Amino acid sequence: MPLSFTVPDRFSSADEEAWWASVDKALKGQSRQRLFETIEDAFENAPLYGGRTDVPPRALRPAGQEWSLVQSVDLPDPVEANVQILEDLEGGAAGVELVFSSPENAASFGIRVNEVADIEALLKDVQPELIDLRLNTGGRHAELAALVLAYLDKAGVDPTKVKLTLDLDPCGWSAQQGAGGGEIETFRAECRDVVEALRAAGSPAQVLLANGRVWHDAGATPAQELAYVLATAADYLRLLETTSLPAEAWAERISVVLVADADQIGTIAKARALRALWSCLLEGADLPQVRVHLNMSTSYRMLTQRDPWVNLLRNTVAAFAAGIGGADSITVLPHTRAIGLPDAFARRLARNTQSILLEESSLSKVADPSAGSGAIEERTDNLCAAAWALFQEIEADGGLTAAIETGKVQAAVEKASSEREQRIAKRKTPITGVSEFPLLAEDDVSVLEAPADGLVCTPDISPDLPSAGNGDRFSALCESAAKGGKLLTLSTAQDRKVLKPARVAKSYERLRLVADAFNRKADQPARIFLASLGSLAQFTARATWTANAFAAGGIGAVGPTVYERIDEMVDDYRASGCSIACIVSADAVYGDQAEDAARALKAAGARHLYLAGRPGDRREAYVAAGVDTYLFAGCDLLALLEQAHGVLQKSQGIEISEQEVLR
Repeated sequence: MPLSFTVPDRFSSADEEAWWASVDKALKGQSRQRLFETIEDAFENAPLYGGRTDVPPRALRPAGQEWSLVQSVDLPDPVEANVQILEDLEGGAAGVELVFSSPENAASFGIRVNEVADIEALLKDVQPELIDLRLNTGGRHAELAALVLAYLDKAGVDPTKVKLTLDLDPCGWSAQQGAGGGEIETFRAECRDVVEALRAAGSPAQVLLANGRVWHDAGATPAQELAYVLATAADYLRLLETTSLPAEAWAERISVVLVADADQIGTIAKARALRALWSCLLEGADLPQVRVHLNMSTSYRMLTQRDPWVNLLRNTVAAFAAGIGGADSITVLPHTRAIGLPDAFARRLARNTQSILLEESSLSKVADPSAGSGAIEERTDNLCAAAWALFQEIEADGGLTAAIETGKVQAAVEKASSEREQRIAKRKTPITGVSEFPLLAEDDVSVLEAPADGLVCTPDISPDLPSAGNGDRFSALCESAAKGGKLLTLSTAQDRKVLKPARVAKSYERLRLVADAFNRKADQPARIFLASLGSLAQFTARATWTANAFAAGGIGAVGPTVYERIDEMVDDYRASGCSIACIVSADAVYGDQAEDAARALKAAGARHLYLAGRPGDRREAYVAAGVDTYLFAGCDLLALLEQAHGVLQKSQGIEISEQEVLR
């Protein structure tokens, strides 16, 4: 007899009112508002979202098309980099991003090339017409493009068949280098030359890049990153208007890079929002609707040097979100990139992170998997609104170039970065493995040895090249490259506000380096004594939390232990050799024992005494007993740890210089 059953309309029959009723019961009279969180860009994160049926799936990638797996290559020696390229392509990569040595590529090392022979060594046995070829050139845009095209000509490769993406980005370069006035106009004129030359050669290369990495790595919020990318694209549409390209071909010469980080919902929403914003930009410019090529790169800003294995999880979330969000190509930075030159193992893990998502999880098979998700749809809408409003503000002020010259956008990014640093210092934005659950006994990871003579190649200046803007300079560069000429660089101005990439974990990691330097010089390692009061059940939670907090600064913990009497605890403190201590237990125990324990520890020689928890109305009594500082959720942990290191160094008569920290 066949089974019969009724399939419910929804998996759960509980409605929102029933859910909130259960929440209210759990909150025991507290406000529901405590479940709402304010996140970056002043958006509100709600605890519950309903499904959205009012929006159709978005047109992201073309139906049935996978994203392109692009591998970043930045090993300085071209011959060794070639080995990496071939290994990556054989291992599943569909394209490579060639990161060349330059001051602008601060987040990497970079391939050192100066002439066509270097490009020949770099691309030996590579078939450029079969892969995505992306150039990350820093400030040597036209020169390196000339070298690559000279190589293609010498190798007999038809440039019309090469999927080439250049990174000519006057706006981003100006913001990073502080260039303006004549320098930026020189660069813009050079961009026109490159566009005209490539058009004449029949190359479909995407020449101009609206690069979100410039803004993200310096600390921009998601809405800022989107707005500045959009403003960059608008600036480049105006630039292309001065070329001989027909209007319908302008958008095809621009590509976009956005950054994917461990904020899964935020990354998905950012990618989806970019498509809508791009469409609005073209509509506003009265141009045909052309899909923009979106490359998403995992965040350098989020990578940590400490416990770098967690970076594998961050990269996986970021790559997943980029794929779900509709990226056309994705670049995953190896998990050891913040430490040094990634080796073959780290690069294989970066490559396979995407391969698994594509081949085993089949993420690219669904056009818009997040369609209808209340949380993602709302974040997408919010990002669109915030980014568009900021974009309009920039345009009203004269465009992005003008805003960069006045320092307005740099100041806005700096403010966003500073606010993020404050949240990180207070662990309101935790960093796993660094500010949360740090691992003091971690093993070193393998990286390749960096060149002993520094990271950045300084090319010679090629003489007698025409000035930019007359349509001949790029041709002259190509001719010079074909004849073995060396590269040149644009000058930069050093007196303007500039954007600089900075990883979010750097402040805590610096304290870990201070602790390492201290441990090399001190008789006793950097440690704190946990003065535990009461029973195991009463102090364990707070003691564990406290030990993790101090470990974030490289300070280990001695204890905790169950003591019958305070004098037993004081004896253990004296035997530990620690100069600082922290009282840990439940608030109820503090009322009976904390003051006596504080007086006893100070009498035993504690240089600085902490208490885990808020003092409340007992602050004056605790201060009188000898408590110096309070450690609690939401305090400025970074400042507290810096203070603790100062006490430790003073207690042993040690001074740690900056050179010792950076050793």
